[in-house]
Amino acid sequence: MAKQQHLGWFLSRGFGPQGWGRPDWDWGYDWRRPDLYQQSVRQLEQAGLDLLIIEDALSAGNPATLDLRVRTAYGAPKHDPVVLTPYLLDATRHLGIVPTVNVGSYLPYVAARQFASLHHLSDHRVGINVVTDVGSATHLGQERLSHDAAYDRADDWVTGIRELWHSWSDGALVADPATGRYADASQIDAVRHRGSHFSFDGPLNAVPFDGADPLIVSPGGSPRGLDFAGRHSDVQLALTSLDVDSIRAYRERVRTASAAHGREDALRTLFVMKPRIVASAEEADRVVAASAHPGEEQLKAIALGWSSDAETDLTVLDLDRPLDDVVFGEHVSRGTVAGLRGRYAEEPDAPLRRILAQHARLCRVTDGTGRRGTEFVGTAEEVADLIEELGDDAGNDGLILSGDLHPVTVHRMLDELVPVLRRRGILRREYGDGGVAGNLRDF
Repeated sequence: MAKQQHLGWFLSRGFGPQGWGRPDWDWGYDWRRPDLYQQSVRQLEQAGLDLLIIEDALSAGNPATLDLRVRTAYGAPKHDPVVLTPYLLDATRHLGIVPTVNVGSYLPYVAARQFASLHHLSDHRVGINVVTDVGSATHLGQERLSHDAAYDRADDWVTGIRELWHSWSDGALVADPATGRYADASQIDAVRHRGSHFSFDGPLNAVPFDGADPLIVSPGGSPRGLDFAGRHSDVQLALTSLDVDSIRAYRERVRTASAAHGREDALRTLFVMKPRIVASAEEADRVVAASAHPGEEQLKAIALGWSSDAETDLTVLDLDRPLDDVVFGEHVSRGTVAGLRGRYAEEPDAPLRRILAQHARLCRVTDGTGRRGTEFVGTAEEVADLIEELGDDAGNDGLILSGDLHPVTVHRMLDELVPVLRRRGILRREYGDGGVAGNLRDF
């Protein structure tokens, strides 16, 4: 029997126009209403997934880059995923719901109180995907921080929230009608937090949990991001090539980071994967071959997407000239530029056409030597072979499938894959107790 693994879903577009730009849009769902997402999360729970993580970005861009963000709805609009969360919790009974929260946008006391309330209402099924994005600082009246300083602030934020969550000891809640006492103040810690970025007093006015805290998820793969995960997180959302050596190496870095903070094996590392399931190996071969020769329209669409991410209009550049880094302002992260350049990071003379074309090229899931990203084409059996290999040979904890939270996307990815994974014993058939933390500790 294959190693059992955890599976989750990353709503990569956030609470935005699901299906826009594809024929899926003509199904007629209204992305602003909860029904679309409620229908989809019911299917994720039926499939046995552990959690849903909802992407978010606060900024629609600055005046100079606004059109790049909204033109194809790639970067905006996005509504608030925290507000969507109660609707998704109401539609499910076991699935964990983890909205993204920018630590600059919530005071620690407000975040602690709000997520404590949701945690109680959902029977311990909420989490926080903690991000340190500083591009939204102008909207929040804050100074833009450096990469590492933003993580320092996040350290302070999570530390403060956990202090508040634990300001009521196990014996604080009495609720004894015979004595007329509901709570014992002597068992409540006043909390005086004086951190590097936040100073506040407690205690929190929410009662203690009778289980684990809300889940803390983090996506950063830099040395500073891994240190943050090692100190605070329950789940590390990881991006790396999906081959055995890369998975082993990344998981070892996570284990080292958690051990440095006395939290050996405290994290579950879940790797992002975006499989395209097709009916036959022959079809997969055709799709991959076609992806090696993207047309002008496809290159334009890729350029628009990266223009939104980089807040730099790549569509006006000559495709057949080298990409000069001078076009990127100081507001653009070096990681974004490196991600765009990809395999041509060390080739400054590579033309933009070739740089964009690499992002169109897909890989056969069976090509073990060619896997260099997260998107693969294959049959359900072939994709299951890869997942089984990563679990059995690399000790993988699990995967996060990435896509819109649209019924068409969910069914296209899961309809054939789930039965295969269940027959092999990789995917759960039933849930245990303990909320989303329990999901991740069931095996």
